[in-house]
Amino acid sequence: MYEARSKDIVLRKVREALAKSAPFVPPTPDFNSTVYPPLADEDLSIVFAQNFLNTGGKFIYCDSEENFYDQLFEFKQENNIQHIFVWESSLKKQLFGAGINFSGDEKDFLKHAEAGLTTCEALLARTGSILVSSANSGGRRLTIYPEKHLVVAYTSQLVPDIKEGLQLVREKYAPKLPSMLSMVSGPSRTADIEKTLVLGAHGPKQLVLFLIDDLIED
Repeated sequence: MYEARSKDIVLRKVREALAKSAPFVPPTPDFNSTVYPPLADEDLSIVFAQNFLNTGGKFIYCDSEENFYDQLFEFKQENNIQHIFVWESSLKKQLFGAGINFSGDEKDFLKHAEAGLTTCEALLARTGSILVSSANSGGRRLTIYPEKHLVVAYTSQLVPDIKEGLQLVREKYAPKLPSMLSMVSGPSRTADIEKTLVLGAHGPKQLVLFLIDDLIED
């Protein structure tokens, strides 16, 4: 009697479950849509600068290329930098014309690598990151080995997210992409040892961005 009653209860629950409508199945997600909400501020330079400073970077605004040369010279003087290594031909030509001393080859690089100056591929506003690659003459070492990594970029290189940054790289280098792409977010840091924050453990202790405004309206 008890077993029959239990069986009836089970069968009743099965019938009730079958009588219910099928569970809602969401439509196929749009994998092309953005993961993040749109940036609140339309001025990407402000968003980038805030996030870049929050990661510990040093931000230097330049209203022209001439102002960049002045700011770079002043930074060298203030920090007593004797050797800035520059390996990109376009940068070397610019600095030579501006009368700024630099080391243009790898001679004594390991001995005097105080600072390395490079360009970049893009500036990512949402994270305040600098997108660099191995495609330029600076390669990998100039962004990692010196104590100070100096980057010169333009406001026209500002993009909202990594998606747009990678698109710039594809358009610039397709069909052969650089062998290395890296997002640099502030100076190198670690807290692995006794939870004490140490800068420069795996790369530069200081990240400095000289942002040249090439979108100023006359």
